[in-house]
Amino acid sequence: MTDTDARRHHDPSVRGFASDNYAGTHPEILAALALANGGHQGAYGDDDYTRHLQDVMCRHFGARAETFPVFNGTGANVVALQALTDRWGAVISADTAHIHVDEGGAPERVGGIKLLTVPTPDGKLTPALIDREAYGWDDEHRAMPQVVSLAQSTELGTLYTPDELRAIADHAHERGMTVHLDGARLANAAAALDLPLSALTTDAGIDVVSFGGTKNGLLYGEAVVVLSPGSVRAMRHLRKLSLQLASKMRFVSVQFEALLAGDLWLRSAGHANAMAARLAAGVADIEGVEILHPVQANAVFARLPREAAERLRKRHRFYFWDENAGDVRWMCSFDTTREDVDAFLAALREEMAR
Repeated sequence: MTDTDARRHHDPSVRGFASDNYAGTHPEILAALALANGGHQGAYGDDDYTRHLQDVMCRHFGARAETFPVFNGTGANVVALQALTDRWGAVISADTAHIHVDEGGAPERVGGIKLLTVPTPDGKLTPALIDREAYGWDDEHRAMPQVVSLAQSTELGTLYTPDELRAIADHAHERGMTVHLDGARLANAAAALDLPLSALTTDAGIDVVSFGGTKNGLLYGEAVVVLSPGSVRAMRHLRKLSLQLASKMRFVSVQFEALLAGDLWLRSAGHANAMAARLAAGVADIEGVEILHPVQANAVFARLPREAAERLRKRHRFYFWDENAGDVRWMCSFDTTREDVDAFLAALREEMAR
């Protein structure tokens, strides 16, 4: 190992269930970064790794797919939605969507996009729910609905089936709208449904995907994958304008190659899902703890007494989802172990018994 003046400032034995973003980088991804290091390569995507990535992504998303690596998920969503909308355009989403709740207003302030949100019981849109906001295209007093944005898996950990996605895409396209998929955890959805990535995107009629890497073991990096090239324009300009153009792009691209050229994406996502299922099964027999949503990917949403949750948080980090109700979210990641889950369950039982 090369010597460095940097020093470790954290305890690697500390584990938590706050977010799959808390996990480190998968060793196979770190090996890929080292492989891409050394020598000189062209900047801003003019490199061998980014060129090869196009072929890798086409194997998963189809021959027409065009891939644009970016830094982060919010950036991917903003770039994708800008590419699909006019200045007067609006985007329909669930009211729990990441673009609405967790991106600091970036779609509105950076992208200049009006969000039209719809309440949903499970984080999923339907054609009927979309129609609550899909109107007024000729009304100059109203932002024009141009895009339907979905999340797979949703912010509540639920999943769309291919048939549900196709029904939404057909419904949107019939009304002259396009469909964007926030796929920060698309790998988890595909692993859970035992389907290829194309079945939940290209084959279902999705136009553009924000494909996640960071939550599935990458050091950093996401990708905007355009599945319907005719639906977007000026992607390269929008990526630069939105501060998402990496100068040393090879180090983003090689991570996606390591993730997707083999089965690392599936192994990592499938493991995270399995650990969430183990956690949910262990919670089921603890009196006073309620599972709020079907556990379909790598998230467990639960309700328990606030005092118990506060004590538990001092032992294992996690987030409140609704502090007033006592709702919490527990996330599993590629490096969550069975021992991590069992230790958490033991601590939960102790706190609930107090």
